[in-house]
Amino acid sequence: MKRSLLPLILLAVTVVGAMGATVARADQQRLVHAERSLYREVLVYDTGDVRCMCFTRNCRVGRQSCIDLRHPDRLVMNYPKMMLGALFVNPRPQSVLIIGLGGGTIPRILRQLLPDTRIDVVEIDPAVERVAGRYFDFKTSDQTRVIESDGRVYVKRALRGTQRYDLIMLDAFDHEYIPEHLLTQEFLEEVKSLLVPGGVLAANTFSSSRLYEHESVTYAKVFEKFFNLKRENRVIVTRLGPLPDREQLRTTAQQFVAAFEKYGFDATDVLPLFTQERDWNPNARVLTDQYSPANLLNLDR
Repeated sequence: MKRSLLPLILLAVTVVGAMGATVARADQQRLVHAERSLYREVLVYDTGDVRCMCFTRNCRVGRQSCIDLRHPDRLVMNYPKMMLGALFVNPRPQSVLIIGLGGGTIPRILRQLLPDTRIDVVEIDPAVERVAGRYFDFKTSDQTRVIESDGRVYVKRALRGTQRYDLIMLDAFDHEYIPEHLLTQEFLEEVKSLLVPGGVLAANTFSSSRLYEHESVTYAKVFEKFFNLKRENRVIVTRLGPLPDREQLRTTAQQFVAAFEKYGFDATDVLPLFTQERDWNPNARVLTDQYSPANLLNLDR
């Protein structure tokens, strides 16, 4: 049996939740819903007007998704704002794949922003979809469907067909971190093959952990160059083809200034986060299916 990733991840979430929301005291949180699925415990907590989905009691290791009950369109967490920044690289994707549903914040907003776009969401846990619908106002439609599957299994099956995507978002987490088989060079190569020419990838990760350098060199190995957006979380944004320059990003961001106001943030506030500066050791070892994150616990570091 593989050892737990928890000691690895706790280095990154001492004060800030893994998904980018400030950690509330346990006595301020009211448990609204709890159910144990085949994969995890799915919990919903209310703290004042903010409702969050968590996979650990009292949201001990971060929050998967949050919603403001009084202002449901306002984005509570920072990482969805950075993920939506992928639209600065491709503002009109016709097809989107999201791996990991959580509370459904990102597909819900993309549906509002891009009503004609087809959105496929892959979620392994049916309990997460039920909770997202009941407690976080997530809805499916003819244009937004949820596929119950492991993310990597879905990608492998999709590669056998003709379906390709303009935008792929990686946002799958378990109760500790990103499942290790969704971190490797082989997986990212498969995801890359699902993108159309010029297609964009956005991936939500931690901004600090013992995996940071290994993740960074793995993405660089597959995509060479990427934008490295960091607040509480780190979001990697890249595409098949040259990355846009600062002026191109600024011009495209202006298209979303009015639209993003509805969600409580300024599109131009995300722009300064787009950097290609490399803040990792380029000699770190690439993550592969043979060298998985769990192996890092055996390193003397």
